[in-house]
Amino acid sequence: MDLTKEQWTRLKPLIPSPQRKQDGSGRPRKDPKDVLNGILWVFRTGAPWKDLLPRYPSHQTCHRWFQTWVRQGVFKQILTELGEDLYRRGAIDI
Repeated sequence: MDLTKEQWTRLKPLIPSPQRKQDGSGRPRKDPKDVLNGILWVFRTGAPWKDLLPRYPSHQTCHRWFQTWVRQGVFKQILTELGEDLYRRGAIDI
């Protein structure tokens, strides 16, 4: 139930590029598609963050990105786009 290629193509431009530290230090960034799939898995299943499947980035990473995207208004745009995608495919009637 992860995002389709078409869905990711529509959502990718909504996700801001993470700021890298000037000195290049820090851990490598996780793939935003994997993070978003993890977030959506938690929402779809209703499971607690700590029960996130190992195939996704850590629950701490997914939750932190989720909080950041909510504060920035990005997550609202993501949900709007996903809802419009479902509507276009006839999966829901808004």
